[in-house]
Amino acid sequence: MTATDGGAHDGGVGSGSGSGDGGTGPGGDTVAAVVRQWRAVHPDLDTGPMEIIGRINRCAALLQQAEDAPLRRAGLSRAEFDLLGALRRTGHELTPGELARETFSSGAAVTKRLKQLTERGLVERRGDTRDRRVAHVRLTDAGRDLVDGILPEQLAYESAVLSGVAGPRQDELAALLGGLLGQLEGRLDALRA
Repeated sequence: MTATDGGAHDGGVGSGSGSGDGGTGPGGDTVAAVVRQWRAVHPDLDTGPMEIIGRINRCAALLQQAEDAPLRRAGLSRAEFDLLGALRRTGHELTPGELARETFSSGAAVTKRLKQLTERGLVERRGDTRDRRVAHVRLTDAGRDLVDGILPEQLAYESAVLSGVAGPRQDELAALLGGLLGQLEGRLDALRA
């Protein structure tokens, strides 16, 4: 396995294991230690991609473990907040399929989250007058107020998480990740074929 496989099958990079010292190795972060180990085992392989993909996976895993404090206090998961946020930022009703595309989620996951959010009175659904199979989802006043109340606090939390990275470096990192994301969104299907 390599660091590019993702999740639990990333050669130890995404899981925090691999260095044997409970975290960072002597020459840097956890990924640096894992890369050194792979180079010792396979010195003929280019482990450069592992240093990028592994770090992206590791950052994502740590952020997920930390959870989002403002969301947790509001009793929301990140995925639920993303659904509410999609409805708020687009400013109009969306179908469950549109919400799935907006939030990069499966249809089944969106259906489950919508059920929970409806029960909490944060969203409401109405049937389509022309097609009974189609539902339209919108925020309730309570849902809109919740998003508007949480968003500034959530952004402050995310700023605190990134506080160790200087402002210009954040801009550079955002641009680099944006370029990578754009390529992946355009080419991922071709790579999987």
